[in-house]
Amino acid sequence: MTRAATRALLLVVGLLAGLACGGTSSQATSTGLSSSDTPATAAVTASGRLPADFLGLVSEHAFAAGPADRAKILGDQRRTGVQLLRQTFDWSTIEKTRGVYDFSIYDGFVHATARARIRLLPIIFRAPAFRSRTAKPSRTRKITATTTFPPRSNADMARFAARLVRRYGPRGTFWKENPDLPPLPIRSWQVWNEPNLPAYWGGRPNAKQYVSMLRTVGSAIRKADRKAEIVSGGIPESRQGIPLRTYLTQMRRAGGLKTFTTLAIHPYARNDAGVITAVSSTRRLLNGWGYRRMPIWVTELGWASQGPRSAFTAGPTRQGRYILHAITGLGQRAKQLNVRGVVYYGWKDAEPYPGGKDFWGLHTGLLRQDGTGKPALSKYYQAAGVLKRVRFR
Repeated sequence: MTRAATRALLLVVGLLAGLACGGTSSQATSTGLSSSDTPATAAVTASGRLPADFLGLVSEHAFAAGPADRAKILGDQRRTGVQLLRQTFDWSTIEKTRGVYDFSIYDGFVHATARARIRLLPIIFRAPAFRSRTAKPSRTRKITATTTFPPRSNADMARFAARLVRRYGPRGTFWKENPDLPPLPIRSWQVWNEPNLPAYWGGRPNAKQYVSMLRTVGSAIRKADRKAEIVSGGIPESRQGIPLRTYLTQMRRAGGLKTFTTLAIHPYARNDAGVITAVSSTRRLLNGWGYRRMPIWVTELGWASQGPRSAFTAGPTRQGRYILHAITGLGQRAKQLNVRGVVYYGWKDAEPYPGGKDFWGLHTGLLRQDGTGKPALSKYYQAAGVLKRVRFR
């Protein structure tokens, strides 16, 4: 981020400080990240507050930045109210040679986020080519150059996941090697991403296969950390893949709802009301199956401020309004709907794909490409202030 952008962000934070401290019926007291190594697997803590990592963000820019820029970005995000970053832990970049795990890139990122007191939700994703399934396109299998395949062996993925836990979990070697850092061990692990979409399951989603992955990988994580929170891959409602309700039903028939702790969904919708409706519908579905106590984690939502026309291109003003109302609405209904947390996608707009291909999802950032803040930035900050004051009895 540029110095000008940083100054702009701090100005926004200062201007909104008074606004974020008023206008709610609940008492306002600040909450901070706890250094406890116990995962928050319920929507409300014993004190009636939201979990200390309730409000999250996707920020590939922070991950890709060099050390100095990364520290600046993370500091800006922390001041904006970000409590958690959802980040892909790319298996293919860690195990480039069979049986050799190189954690150096992720060590730097975990070090920086811990220093900024921001927790992490890793997505365990993308098998190395030598461990990945392959298939040829067919009438029923949609494959492109960017299609991600599940691993040939779930046991291989389980070994990788266990290594991650032993590195970054509560008794992880990373924390022993860095005793000066605030102790923020990773306790929540998301297994894969959007498995109901062809793009992320070899062109042909299969709920039974995904349940098998969850069962094997989740078991390995729990052996390394018996109190770990196993989070399902975020499931969107999309015409491009298997509908959410159908996919969850297929997972349930395969015994899949007993293989993880927390259900993740990606309830992209035209507006904030659509998000609340989607989460409420999923809650009713789980309750009807007897899973009233299973938390729901919204691990992606977002709207574009510009770009190609789509159902999710809202314009800059409505983008900010939807962000504020969706985040605060879910926070205020967290106990009723058993919402574990909310992750916004994402921090900063991205450039078009090679060849100039544009996509609404490249314009969902709180910042523009030049690093200046959109109205969405102040609304996210305002939402964070509201969430700090939410109390339940």
